Amino acid sequence: MAFEASRNIINFVVESESPQRCKARLERHQRTAERAAKALAEKNMRDLLAQREQAERHRLAEALDADVKRWSSGKEGNLRALLSTLQYILGPDSGWHPVPLTDVVTAVAAKKAYRKATLCVHPDKLQQRGATIQQKYICEKVFDLLK
Repeated sequence: MAFEASRNIINFVVESESPQRCKARLERHQRTAERAAKALAEKNMRDLLAQREQAERHRLAEALDADVKRWSSGKEGNLRALLSTLQYILGPDSGWHPVPLTDVVTAVAAKKAYRKATLCVHPDKLQQRGATIQQKYICEKVFDLLK
């Protein structure tokens, strides 16, 4: 009943306006519908990609968790030790330059290395660099450990 009433209102508006105005209104309605359909398709594609990435993360988690655990074992409370061995877990393509333990003895040097490390493994920075799922996962775990 409500649909028929709204259709009658549309027909009334159509009857009272010029043919050019009616054509313009219909074209605008079509463009709006096309944009909505395109936006929905893009959203569905993003959702599908997010689901695939999540499934890949779960698959990688089993193998990578052991590597991160092995790297961090015995160093949980020792920030200097974590920073000086970061290159072993991140790998050569991460952009991290190794820092010898002797270089992070002072508090100022350790703080500087910590800031560089958090910038290197920060999740938002990785997104901007276009890191792989494996790199993102490792860096998330390292970021959590460094915090």
